[in-house]
Amino acid sequence: MSKSWKELNICFHEEVENGIKSLNFPKATPIQTFTIPQLLNKKDVAAEAVTGSGKTLAFLIPIVEILKRREVEEIWKKHQVGALVISPTRELALQTKFVLDALLKHVKNLTQILLVGGNSVEDDVNNFKTNGGNIIICTPGRFEDLLTHKYDINLASSLKSLEILILDEADRLLDLGFQKTINIILSYLPRQRRTGLFSATQTKEVEDLIRAGLRNPVLVSVSAKATQSTPDLLNNYYIVTKNDGKLCTIISFLKKNKVQKAMLFLPTCAAVDYWSNVFPRIMPSNLDLPVLAIHGKMKAKRKSIMETYRTADKALLLCTDIMARGIDIPEVDWVLQWDPPVSASSFVHRVGRTARQGQQGSALVLLLENEEAYVPFIETNQRVKLEPIEDLATTEEIEELRDKIRNLQRKDRAIMEKGTQAFVSHIRAYSKHECSLLLKVKELPLGAVAATYGLLQLPKMPEMKNRDLSDFPEISNLNIDTVPYKDRIREKVRLQKMEQYKETGSWPGYKQKFIKKSSEPWSVAKQKKDERKERKQKRKQIKQTKLANNEPLKKKRKGISEEDLEELKRDIMLLKKLKKKKISNEDYEKEIGLL
Repeated sequence: MSKSWKELNICFHEEVENGIKSLNFPKATPIQTFTIPQLLNKKDVAAEAVTGSGKTLAFLIPIVEILKRREVEEIWKKHQVGALVISPTRELALQTKFVLDALLKHVKNLTQILLVGGNSVEDDVNNFKTNGGNIIICTPGRFEDLLTHKYDINLASSLKSLEILILDEADRLLDLGFQKTINIILSYLPRQRRTGLFSATQTKEVEDLIRAGLRNPVLVSVSAKATQSTPDLLNNYYIVTKNDGKLCTIISFLKKNKVQKAMLFLPTCAAVDYWSNVFPRIMPSNLDLPVLAIHGKMKAKRKSIMETYRTADKALLLCTDIMARGIDIPEVDWVLQWDPPVSASSFVHRVGRTARQGQQGSALVLLLENEEAYVPFIETNQRVKLEPIEDLATTEEIEELRDKIRNLQRKDRAIMEKGTQAFVSHIRAYSKHECSLLLKVKELPLGAVAATYGLLQLPKMPEMKNRDLSDFPEISNLNIDTVPYKDRIREKVRLQKMEQYKETGSWPGYKQKFIKKSSEPWSVAKQKKDERKERKQKRKQIKQTKLANNEPLKKKRKGISEEDLEELKRDIMLLKKLKKKKISNEDYEKEIGLL
């Protein structure tokens, strides 16, 4: 049950109490009711609660209160770090910073700093040197980099005063391959500290982290209802669409339900790229729903897109699972899912982007005809009950929409290529589904799915072998080589390469080594990068040692001699004379020594 802050029987510092009042939350949520007193009583806490239940304030309020209590003995210096909050993504870290900003408006003598990827390391170093940070909110990769490399700051020394560590969305931190990084960070932290581990789901990896990083932790598990793992005010629905009609179903649904602010989760970054180009051009004019897009491969744009969507009254955000965890966007009325997510737990996190902080919300997942068994699976596995909605998309509307997309692809080769990349990445992501016993790629109607993407022709890929592709509507008399780039420069280069291809039989610039490698965990990629840096540093040290001892360095290859240069100039002059027909072919060949 929710309690008023007075009912918690906690004597907050006056400044902290004023900060809580300014946030306009008259009552503490259940997770806050159970967690805040434990952290203030110097207990380690492992907290599990449904998404949208108020976990952020459950650790920010204790952080500020703990730091203010210690301030009675000694004022915090600007470079003393009293609290560290580690988040899996920069979006979640930025959101946590915004909440802390509001809390600190009424609190004196405490500063905070945000250390995440996307900003330059130099800016972060200079910011910490100039302004310090008693509370650090960070992503693990950037913080480990600043902690372990010799920049012009000494974070390890600043952490000696650490009072509390928070691991936010701990299961997601481990899913993204940050376990090694977390362990490195933990090795720099003082043992006499409080630790809070917050998550919406508990996994074996999280349990291992609890045993490794927490001392006799208090386990707090709060569920909105014993029979479900999503918020009370969230309504969950599903539609079984026609195999080639998923896009048309989404458009019809948006129009019929007069959706104001929605998130559409897509399976891959390539799918987000493609549909963000297509959606604005196929949306009905009377729908009036701006389209935004965000995914993990974006760098500088992510912050501005998030802010635009956060402040918008109406918008459709196309996104990947980077937006599935902890992100709190005001007034999201619908969460839409193109297909079931790769893991069952991700379903709960996605739909939790709506119905937050006591607000009503709805979520919809689109299923193909062979995927209906997912409904009882998700109810059993995640305690999420889905209600059916009728599919209103007609065959005529599906065909009309497909023709529109194909016309877009015919006019711009860039869109055609993005569509193919999106389809291929989607099928490969589907093949890695956690629930592969129910959602089998061998049963996926590949031809119909490709038609949904509006492809002009089917791509060559292993999944297509020995499959019935009769559900893909072929285009008669299609010459794919005639599809131009809308960008004139790209088209000019393509035509030049086609001419060379006709002459040589091989496409210019194509090399087998440029075939995209399969992705690898973040921690492995980081380790390889560090090893390359280490080898480079060793070579540099060897060179400096040899120079100091007057030892000979490895000889460099000799450049072109003056004699060779003169001969080259002479050959060029003869070639120019030949082109201007000042000398004959026979004279030219004699002069350069061919005859």
